Amino acid sequence: MGTTGSSTIKEPDQTAAVREKRLDIQGMRAVAVMLVVLFHAEIPGFGGGYVGVDVFFVISGFLISTHLLESLRNRGGIGFASFYARRVRRLLPAAFLVILATVVAARLLVSPIQFRYVVQDAIAAVFYVPNMWFVHNATDYLAEKTPSLFLHYWSLGVEEQFYLLWPLLLALLFRFFTARWTMAIAMSVMVVLSFVVCLYLTTAAQPAAFFMLPARMWEFGLGALVALALLDGRRLFAPRVAAVLGWIGLAAVLGSGMVFTIKTVYPGSAVAIPVLGAALLIAAGTAPGGPAAVLSVRPVTWIGDISYSLYLVHWPVLVLPVAAGAYMDQLPMWARIALALACLPLAWLLYTYVEVPGQRLEWLRAARPRRTFGVTAGAMATIVATAVTAGLLIQPKLDAGKPAPDVALAASPVGTDYVPSNLIPTLAEVDDDNSVLYDNGCHRSLHDAGLADCVIGSNPAAPRVVLFGDSHAAQWFPALQPLADSGAVRLESHTKSGCPAAPPSHLPYASCPAWVEAVAAKLAADPPALILLGNFGKRYLEDLPNPGELWQQALTAAIERLPAESHIVLLADTPSIGVTPSICLARFSDEADYCALQRPEALNEELRAVERNVAERFDNVSYVDFTELICNDTNCPTIIGNTLVYRDGSHITTEFARVLSGAVTSAVQGYLPPVPGTESVSPPQDILTVMKVPGNR
Repeated sequence: MGTTGSSTIKEPDQTAAVREKRLDIQGMRAVAVMLVVLFHAEIPGFGGGYVGVDVFFVISGFLISTHLLESLRNRGGIGFASFYARRVRRLLPAAFLVILATVVAARLLVSPIQFRYVVQDAIAAVFYVPNMWFVHNATDYLAEKTPSLFLHYWSLGVEEQFYLLWPLLLALLFRFFTARWTMAIAMSVMVVLSFVVCLYLTTAAQPAAFFMLPARMWEFGLGALVALALLDGRRLFAPRVAAVLGWIGLAAVLGSGMVFTIKTVYPGSAVAIPVLGAALLIAAGTAPGGPAAVLSVRPVTWIGDISYSLYLVHWPVLVLPVAAGAYMDQLPMWARIALALACLPLAWLLYTYVEVPGQRLEWLRAARPRRTFGVTAGAMATIVATAVTAGLLIQPKLDAGKPAPDVALAASPVGTDYVPSNLIPTLAEVDDDNSVLYDNGCHRSLHDAGLADCVIGSNPAAPRVVLFGDSHAAQWFPALQPLADSGAVRLESHTKSGCPAAPPSHLPYASCPAWVEAVAAKLAADPPALILLGNFGKRYLEDLPNPGELWQQALTAAIERLPAESHIVLLADTPSIGVTPSICLARFSDEADYCALQRPEALNEELRAVERNVAERFDNVSYVDFTELICNDTNCPTIIGNTLVYRDGSHITTEFARVLSGAVTSAVQGYLPPVPGTESVSPPQDILTVMKVPGNR
C-alpha cells in the first residue's frame, strides 16, 4: 500500500536508528498486507481480509500528519513542492512498473475482449483515479467475479487523493486553530462528518462508499488525531492501560479480518471495528507487555518493509492465471497458496531494486521538485502510450470465420460449438447491448429513486401490463415489446438496477425498499391487469444462511403488497454464473462449448423451488419458466444458432430476448382477455410443452 515512507514520523530517507522507533507500525503493515493477500487468495478463515486496507489508511493518516504537524509547528508552514516530490519518488516507480508489467502480461495472456478493459483500467491507475473509474462502472469490490487486473489500485487512488488534499487542509486548519485542543476539535468534526457520509453512502450508493475519499477520509483523519495527540512524544495512556488497549486493537483488526465476509455490509458501521483497532494499536505505542513486542520481530517487520511492493504485485499474480483461462474456472487451493507465497520474493525484488532506489535517486533528490514532476509526467505518458498502442495493435479474432444458421426456437437447445461470423450481437458489440429502457430513462439506476412513468402501446382499450423488478426484469422488455407494438397491451415498466421487486430484509440499499413501496402504492391505486415480476434472487441471497427461507419471506411480502385484483406472474430467473461469457468466447472462438454455463451452477434450484411454492399459495399468482428454451439437460449454451445468449454473466442479450418473444408473448396473453383487432403471437406447439402455462403453474 502507498503509505508514507517507513514506520516513523520522519521521512523515508532518515537513518535506520530513527526508523526503529516505531517498528511496531512496520508490524502493523505486515498484518494489514497479509490479511489482504490471504483474502484475495481466498484462503478459508480470512473472508474479511479486505479490512487490511483500512489499517493502511489509519497508518497513512498517522504518519503523514505527524510529519506535517511537525513541519507546521517548527517551520510555520509546509514545503508543498518538496512534499509532493517525495511522495512521487516514494510511491510511483514501483506502482508504474507494476502497471507496465501487468499490461504486457495481459497482452500475452488474456482474452482480447478483456484486454480492452485492461487498457482502460491501466490508464485510470496511471492517473491515480481508478477508484473514481470503478464507481463510474458501479464495481462491487466484494462480489466482482470478472475483476479488473488493477482493482487493488483503488486504494492507491484514495491515498494519493488524500495526500493531495490533506497538506493543504491541515495548513489551513493550523492557520485558524493554533492550539492543540482547537485543532483536535476541528479535525474531529471532519472525522465525524466523513463517517456520516460513509454510513449514508453505504446504503444509498455502496460503490461510492467503498471507493471514494469522502467516505474514507475519516479513517485517515482518525490516524491524524492520534498523531496530534502523540506529538512531542506524549503518551495517551499509562503503560499498563496502553498494553491492554493495544491487544484489544490487534484483536479488533485480526478478528474483523477473520469474522467479516464478502456479505458483510461494508464499509458501513462495520468498518469502525478495524479502524478503531488500528488507532488503538498506534496509540498504545511500545508499551511493555503490549503487542508491539510481537509486531517488532524481524520476520514480521521484513514483511512490513516490503508491504507496499507486496500489495502491488499480489493481485496481478493471483488474477492473471485465472484471466488466462477466461475466468471460467477458479484456481485450486494449492495453486492459490503457491501463488501467494511466490509474491513474497517477487515483492522483495521490487522493493530492493525499484522502490528503495526510486526514493534515493540523487539526481532527482538534489534537483528542484519540478525535475521529479517532469520525469513523472514522462513516465505517465510512456505507460499510457504503451497501453493504448498495445490495444490498437491487437487484431482480435472474434469469430471462427464461418457462419451459423439462424436460431430456431426449440426445447433443450444445442449450443453452437464455435463463434459464428454472423453472430448477433457480435462479441465487440455485446458490452453495449442494453434494452431501450436504459437509453430512454425508464430503467432507474442505483442512485435514482423516483418513479419512471413509462408506458408503450397506443391502444387505449388494451389491458395494462406492468413489468416490475430489477435488471433481470428489464431484460424481458424486448420480448414483450411486440405485444405493445401490436396494440395487444399497454406495457408499463418499473425497473431499477440492483433492486428486486421482492427486496430481502438484509439488502443494504436504502433507496430500493422506498422505490419498491412507491411502485407498489402506485399499482394498488390503479391496479393493472397483469404484473410481471423479475428478480435476480441468486445475487442477493447466495452464500447467506437459509437463503430459501429469506427468499420465501421476501416474495410473500412482495406479493401481499400488490393489488389482489391483478394477476401476478413470477418470471423464473435466467441462468447466471457471474462471469462474462464473451470474454471466454473471444479466447476460445473455435471451442465455444468450453464457455457454456453448466446447468447445476447456472440455476439455483433451491430458490426456483421457493418461487414455485410461493406461486402455488396464491390464487392470483402464476410461475412461468422459460429455462428449457435456454438450457439443455447438461448446460446452458452461450450461443444458440447465430445468436449470442448472454450480455454478461447473468443477463440475456436483447437479440435473444427477441428470439424468445413468441414464447413470452404467448404466455402473457394466456393471462389476459383478448383485445378486438389484435392477433395473438403463438410459438410452436412443442415449445408450449416445456414452459409453464396457465393452469399448470
